[in-house]
Amino acid sequence: MKSKLYVVMLAILLVLQVAAHAQSAIAATQDGKSAPVEVKIDNFSFTPPTITIPAGTTVRWTNRDDIPHTVVSDDQKFQSKALDTDDQYSYTFTKPGTYGYFCSIHPKMTGKVVVQ
Repeated sequence: MKSKLYVVMLAILLVLQVAAHAQSAIAATQDGKSAPVEVKIDNFSFTPPTITIPAGTTVRWTNRDDIPHTVVSDDQKFQSKALDTDDQYSYTFTKPGTYGYFCSIHPKMTGKVVVQ
């Protein structure tokens, strides 16, 4: 009898933990707090090279190369410092449009953010 009670108690605890986690995720979504969209800088390229996001989304670039890179918009609306290995730069896109960007150190490296 004690083992059945123990199993039932564990099941109840598990259900309560899942419910608490789900409630936390719902609250974060309702607050408009979502995880940043990730762009990786590696092998002299931005991956993915083009992303499409809703307005209000933050994009985070992370340099995975062993040399510095920058993230600079074509229209100079945003510009990172030189990012060393594992450095990150984030920018929140609030207005719809198409935003081209490049690495000012290696101008052939380009990317695009499409904001809807």
